[in-house]
Amino acid sequence: MGKELLTIREAAEFLGVSFDTLRRWDKSGKLVATRKEGGTHRYYAKEDLEVFSSDLLKQAKNWAFSGGDIAPELHCSNSATFQARLLGMQDILIASGKADRIFSLIVSIAGEIGNNSYDHNLGNWPDSPGVFFGYDIPKGIIVLADRGLGILKTLRRVKPSLGNHEDALFVAFTETISGRAPEDRGNGLKFVRKVISENPIDLFFQSGDAELRMKGNNADLRIKKSKVAIPGCLASITFFKYIV
Repeated sequence: MGKELLTIREAAEFLGVSFDTLRRWDKSGKLVATRKEGGTHRYYAKEDLEVFSSDLLKQAKNWAFSGGDIAPELHCSNSATFQARLLGMQDILIASGKADRIFSLIVSIAGEIGNNSYDHNLGNWPDSPGVFFGYDIPKGIIVLADRGLGILKTLRRVKPSLGNHEDALFVAFTETISGRAPEDRGNGLKFVRKVISENPIDLFFQSGDAELRMKGNNADLRIKKSKVAIPGCLASITFFKYIV
């Protein structure tokens, strides 16, 4: 049986990047597409994409969905462990020789997403406490996940009228729902959206049965129902186009 081929649209969604990024990688040889005989459309073998993304997103999805054991180096059972590993990732970014303001922003949004998991689930973890936190800096990907309450249950504490996960994601990324001030200090996922809208960083974020995508340098939110629901949250931060 041949390899399962994905269209460029499916490949872009799988990796959380844009069509243009895939076309550029194809031309540079970083991730070469397949073309059917006599055709011009690009296709990608699913197994090649899994290898390319270091399998981090797949591992995180599996754990977010079904739980179980994960590698110790990918599990931060408490906030102190997470902060220590976040600093370790920052050191790797700096050591890459491309130290720049954008790297501090990447660390900030990863920290914001991870801290949200601890802040909103402290003492209320349904089963596995802590977060999945993995990264592959040369390939420009950071993945976080938790098996917590999720965005909808969390926000219903202050907005009981929320009806579904898609609405909850929109509120989480657009509305100020806490009393924290000033807003520029970084109000959770609103801060994440602001950073991505102004920088070449892409985001995939899932909670429950809803998923959100953002392209770098664009504030638009693409939210839709996911094929598979997870109990908590899953996020993939990609910054390939910056390190190419």
